Amino acid sequence: MLFLQGFKQKNWAQIFIVCTRYLIGAAFVYASVVKIQGGRFTAVDGIEAPINSAWHFFETLYQSGLYWNFIGLGQLIAGLLLMTQRYAKLGAVINFPIVANVFVITLSYDFNSTPVITGLMTLANLLLLLWDWDSLRVLFNLPQLEGKEDRLEKDNVWELTGLALFSFTLIMQLIKMHHVLLWLVGCSLIGIVGLVFGLKRMENYKSV
Repeated sequence: MLFLQGFKQKNWAQIFIVCTRYLIGAAFVYASVVKIQGGRFTAVDGIEAPINSAWHFFETLYQSGLYWNFIGLGQLIAGLLLMTQRYAKLGAVINFPIVANVFVITLSYDFNSTPVITGLMTLANLLLLLWDWDSLRVLFNLPQLEGKEDRLEKDNVWELTGLALFSFTLIMQLIKMHHVLLWLVGCSLIGIVGLVFGLKRMENYKSV
C-alpha cells in the first residue's frame, strides 16, 4: 500500500501499531485461558436461557468441551504471536478470522453495544494486515516489497515488553485472579515502562 509507506517511517505511527498489537493480543490471551481450562467465560450459565440468546450460545460452546478448549488455544496462540512483535505478522493473519468471527457473533445475538468494541477490534486487526502488506503480498502470489528494516518498530524493547505483558496476563488467569481493573492497571504500568524505554531509544532511528 503506497499511501502507508510515508506513515511507516514515522515513529509515532510505529508505536501506535506496536500498542495495537499489544491491545488485541492481550485481550485474546486474557479471554483464552479460562476456555483452555474448561471454565465458563460468563459468570452464570445459560442452560435455562432462550435458545436464541447469547447466554445459551455461550453455554452450548462451553458444553462442547474439546471445541471450547480449541477456541481458547487458538486465541492464546494468536494473542501471543501478536504480543511478541517479532511474529506479529503471523499473529495478525491467524487472529483476523478469529476476531471477525467474534464480531459476527456479537451482531447475530443481542450483545447491546458489544459489536462496537468487536467491530473496532476487527478494523484494528485489518489495519495490522495492511501495515505488513508489503511482506504479506506473497500470500497472494505477489512479489514481496523491500522496506526499511532499521525502524523503531523493530527494536527488541517491544519484544521484551510484549513478553512481560503476556506473562502478567497469563499468570493472572492461571491463578484465577479474574479482576479486570487490576489486570488493566498492571498492563498499563508495564506498557508505560516499555514505552519510556522505547522513546529513549527513538534517537537511534532516523524516522520522524
